[in-house]
Amino acid sequence: MSRTARRRGGTRANERPDYAKNVQRGGGPGTGRVHEKAVNFGPSLHRLVGELSPHRWKVLLVIVMGFIGVAFNVYSPRLLGRATNVVYEGFIGRMLPAGMTKEQAIAALEAAGRTDQAQMISGLDVVPGQGIDVTRLGRILLVCMALYVLAATLQFLQGYILNRVVQRSVYSMRDQVSDKLDRLPLSYFDAQPRGELLSRITNDIDNIQQTLQQTLSQILNAVLQLVGVLVMMLTVSPRLTLIALCAIPVSLVVSVLIGRASQRRFVGMWTATGVLNGQIEEAFTGHSLVKVFGRRREVEAVFARTNEHLYRQSFGAQAISAVLMPVNFFVGNLTYVAVAVVGGLRVASGQMALGDVTSFIQYSRMFTQPITQVASMANLLQSGVASAERVFEVLDAAEQAPDAEGSLELPVAGHVEFDHVRFSYSPDKPLIDDLSLDARPGQQIAIVGPTGAGKTTMVNLLERFYDVDGGSIRIDGVDVNAVPRAQLRDQLGMVLQDTWLFGGSIRDNIAYGKPGATDDEVVAAAKEAYVDRFVHTLPAGYDTVINDEGTNVSAGEKQLLTIARAFISDPSILILDEATSSVDTRTEALIQKAMGRLREGRTSFVIAHRLSTIRDADIILVMEHGDIVEQGSHDELIAARGAYWRLYQAQFAGDRGAA
Repeated sequence: MSRTARRRGGTRANERPDYAKNVQRGGGPGTGRVHEKAVNFGPSLHRLVGELSPHRWKVLLVIVMGFIGVAFNVYSPRLLGRATNVVYEGFIGRMLPAGMTKEQAIAALEAAGRTDQAQMISGLDVVPGQGIDVTRLGRILLVCMALYVLAATLQFLQGYILNRVVQRSVYSMRDQVSDKLDRLPLSYFDAQPRGELLSRITNDIDNIQQTLQQTLSQILNAVLQLVGVLVMMLTVSPRLTLIALCAIPVSLVVSVLIGRASQRRFVGMWTATGVLNGQIEEAFTGHSLVKVFGRRREVEAVFARTNEHLYRQSFGAQAISAVLMPVNFFVGNLTYVAVAVVGGLRVASGQMALGDVTSFIQYSRMFTQPITQVASMANLLQSGVASAERVFEVLDAAEQAPDAEGSLELPVAGHVEFDHVRFSYSPDKPLIDDLSLDARPGQQIAIVGPTGAGKTTMVNLLERFYDVDGGSIRIDGVDVNAVPRAQLRDQLGMVLQDTWLFGGSIRDNIAYGKPGATDDEVVAAAKEAYVDRFVHTLPAGYDTVINDEGTNVSAGEKQLLTIARAFISDPSILILDEATSSVDTRTEALIQKAMGRLREGRTSFVIAHRLSTIRDADIILVMEHGDIVEQGSHDELIAARGAYWRLYQAQFAGDRGAA
C-alpha cells in the first residue's frame, strides 16, 4: 500500500440535493450523477451468466445431473398411469363374467345394446373375471418410487454443486470489484457519492448472489422439465398436446410485457437504494454537525423524500412482478379444464386409456409449472440483472493510465520541478494554466493563498492522484509519469488536515506508514510526534483500539497519530496540508520542532493558512486562480507589499480582532 493518504471530501448531509440532481463530491470539481438508464437485459444477463465460466465443468455436471433427474421425474407419471390402468382394468375385469374372452365380452355388450361400454372395454387390456394384478401393480410402484428417490438425490447434489459454483463466482466478482477500485483514478471517487458506491459493492453484489442461487437451478430444471414433459405428452396424445401448447404464447406475451414494465422499476429501486445509503452515510458521519446547526428537520425531510421515492419504486416493481404468477396460474387452469374434458370424452369413446388421461393431466400440470415457476422468479431475476448492471458499471469504469516501467534513482535527493504545468478538473473550467516551480533538495516550500487557489491540486498532481493536462512534473530530473505510482508515492509522505484512522490499534495505525515496522520503530515515531505522551494515559497504551470513526481520541490526538505515521515512513519528500490545524498552541510548537527535524535533508511542501507557521520557509508561493502570483522569502514578500502582504495584514488584523 502507498504510504500516503488520499483526501476525502463530500457534501454535508443537510445540503444533499433532491433525488435526480447532480452531486459534487471530493477535492476537485468533478460531478457524479446517480442516474437511471435503459436496461439492456439480454446482454447483461449473458454477461452475468458468463461469470460462471471458470466453473464450466461443474456447471456441465449440474446440467447432466439435472437432465437425468428431470428425466426420472418426467417418466414417473407415465408409470403411475400404467398403475392406474392396472387398477382400472382389474376393476372392470372383475365386473365381467368369468370364462369369457375379451372379444366375447365385447360382443355380448354390443348384443345387449351397450355399445358405449363395449367401445370403452375395447381399449383396455382386461381379462373377464380377473381382478387387480397386485404383483404387476407392486412392481410398477416400486420402480416409480426408486425413480423419485434417485431424482431427489440428484436434485440435492445438483443444488449442492451449484451453490458452490455461485458462491465462488460471487467471491470472484467481489475480488474483481476490489481490484478494479485499486485501478480507478481518484477522480472517479471524487465523482461518486460514497454511499452509492458502497451500495453497489455490498447490496447489489449480495442481491446478485441471491438471484443466482435461487434462480439458476430452478430455471435449468424448468427448461429441462418443459422439454421432457413435451416429449412425453406427444407420446401419450398429440391431440391433447396441441391443447396444452396453446398456453405457451399467452404466458410468454404476458411475461414479456410485465417483465419490461417491472425491469424499469427495479433499476429505479436499486438506484434509489444507493442514493438513500449515501444520505444515511453522510447524515451519520456528520451527525454532530447536523445537531449543532439545528438541521435535523431538513435532513429528515430529504431522507423522507428519498425514502418515499424508494418505496414507490420498490412497491411498483414488486406489484407489477406479482401479477405474473396469478395470470399464469389462470392460463394453466384453463388448459387443465380443456385437457380434462377432451380426455374424458376420448376415454368414454375407447380412444384412450384412463391411465393415459390421468398421466397426461399430470403432464399438463407439470408443463405449466415451469412456465409459472419462471414467471414467479421473474421479479428476482429482473432485480438481480439490474444490480448486475450497476456492478458492471463499476467494472467498466475508465481506469487510470497504466504504470510506466521507469524508475527513480535511489536514494531520492528531492529536486522537484513543475515545468509549465496545465491542469483542470473539467475541460470547461481551467484551473492551472501555466505553473512553473523549481524546489531544490532540502528546501521548505510553503504554499499559501485563498481557498480554491489550487494549493491542494498542486499536491495532488505531485502525488499523481491526477495527471497533468500539459507540461511536466519531475523529481530528480525524472518525469513522474515515467515512474510507477507505487514507487513514486513510496518517496512521498503526506499529512492532511482531514485525518484518517482505521478501526485498529494505535500501534497498527502508526505502523500503517511502513509495512513490517517493528515495535521499536513505532515507539520512536510516536515519541518524535509527541504521541507517546498521551498514549501512556490510555488504558491499553499502544494496543488501544480506535473505533471506526475515531471518536475515542481527540481531534488533536488523531492529528498527532497521522504525523507519527509520516515519521515512520521516512519519506524523501514531505507534504503537509495544514498538518497542525487541529492541535493546541503548545502542541503546535512541539510539532513544529519535530517537523523541523523531520524536514532536515528533505524537500517539504507546506500548505498553510496560518502564515505564522511558515515564516521560516525557504520559498513562499502565493497562489491565486491556479497560478503563482508571488514567490520569495517572508521578508521579501512583506517588503514587496503585494498579495502576500495583503494576506498577512488581513490575518494579523483578524487575530488582533479575535484577541
